[in-house]
Amino acid sequence: MLLQNFLEKSALRTPQKIALIHRGVRVTYDEINRKANQVAALLRSQGIRRGDRVAIFLENSVESVISLFGILKADAVFLMLSSQLKAPKLGYILNNCEAKSLITDVGKLKGVADILPSAPSVGTVISVGDHGKIESGIHRNMIAWSESESLPDSQVSDRNENIDVDLASIIYTSGSTGNPKGVMLTHLNMVSAATSITTYLENVPDDIVIDVLPLSFDYGLYQVLMTFKFGGTLVLERSFVFPYEIVKRMSDEKVTGFPGVPTIFAILLQMKDLKKYDLSSLRYITNTAAALPVTHIQQIRESFPQARLYSMYGLTECKRVSYLPPEELDRRPDSVGRGMPNEEVWIVDDRGNRLGPGAIGELVVRGSNVMKGYWGDLETTDSVLKPGPLPGEKVLYTGDLFRMDEEGFIYFVGRKDDMIKTRGERVSPKEVENALYAAEGVAEAVVLPVPDDLLGSAIKAYIVPKDGAAVNEKQLLLHCKKMLEEFAIPKYFEFRDTLPKNASGKIDKLALKAELTAKQP
Repeated sequence: MLLQNFLEKSALRTPQKIALIHRGVRVTYDEINRKANQVAALLRSQGIRRGDRVAIFLENSVESVISLFGILKADAVFLMLSSQLKAPKLGYILNNCEAKSLITDVGKLKGVADILPSAPSVGTVISVGDHGKIESGIHRNMIAWSESESLPDSQVSDRNENIDVDLASIIYTSGSTGNPKGVMLTHLNMVSAATSITTYLENVPDDIVIDVLPLSFDYGLYQVLMTFKFGGTLVLERSFVFPYEIVKRMSDEKVTGFPGVPTIFAILLQMKDLKKYDLSSLRYITNTAAALPVTHIQQIRESFPQARLYSMYGLTECKRVSYLPPEELDRRPDSVGRGMPNEEVWIVDDRGNRLGPGAIGELVVRGSNVMKGYWGDLETTDSVLKPGPLPGEKVLYTGDLFRMDEEGFIYFVGRKDDMIKTRGERVSPKEVENALYAAEGVAEAVVLPVPDDLLGSAIKAYIVPKDGAAVNEKQLLLHCKKMLEEFAIPKYFEFRDTLPKNASGKIDKLALKAELTAKQP
């Protein structure tokens, strides 16, 4: 099965059913399928062929959903890029994967104009919105999204060349070097993950799922894929910035599924008049990105007693690793469960030897959901995809430290590397530090994660100003907002005359971590 078959089969079964609700617009499965066929035809008319990469640089929208399926129907590979991306990182991604086309909106064109000349592989830019507002000279081949509307909307699946081991998507995540890594996911990877998750969530066509997560975030993206797989209805929102509007929408649309991350649930639990909204339709709640505090688990269950709460753990490299059956919450609230259906997990020491219950080691994942590798980076790929139990197979070494109990339930301990997980995103400390070093008056900079009830972990920056330089928090925040995505901006700053150094003269992060640990209650 190919990923676009999710849409095609649902459109065949229930063509007039509402598939997507977004900002008051209600779109049927048949409409989305036909428009995706038109986008596929447009891409093919521009020379897009099997395996070509096409980037989507849009907010959560009807067009972003249609685009991803249109790209798949054209036998191409889609990249769902964060709308928060700054120009340098956008340029890096386009060049790294040699994207052949970019789909964006008129409002973003001005921001990307400077990088397009340095992205020679981008042969076509498709713009959503009022084409008349586009300034001349932005790109040599600008095409209006509306041009697809005059093209045939007939089914194109009979012309597909792809098979399920071909790439469906590349999802870029933060890398330890500061440059993002392109996670290569095949149709088989993504179909397998979606199938397993919808199995344990027991999704049915009557389910109505609300998605407030960005589609560039893999779990936000999977809400589209999974809902279209089981033929439900997706309520797609831009974000959770206005929580009262979201909760009202959940009540009005009688939402049954609510996926989120700890920051969203922390905000939700702070709403004083939550009880005035009728959320009795809510059947399940899922949490991912980071573990929920035990107190928040209790509060969510008290606020939504009819809903089943699923704690989960996963990585972009394999989408989902584990889930905790709701009936186990009382027995082991700090566990992220066991491996999901059609998957095997175990824990190893530094030599790759399997460890028994209670021992701490690296989590290893085996299954059809494990990625193909990192785009253009064989060295990093080989460091995480290693030989498995069967000859010729590869399994994923997650880089996360876990322990496992005697019944096979796993418990997160920490990261092997220094990647920071905050707001559901992985942030490279090096990327943030590079941005801080680029600020005027900064002599030394280092960042560390600190516990945060709202974010799970927040980023704290330690700064040593240059001699005589007047550097303050406000200046650095303004600077970081120009250089970094919102989630990567430090929440806390501490200014010092010096920072501890190790024997080699490098900033001693371990000493700073020890300081932080000592200050914690």
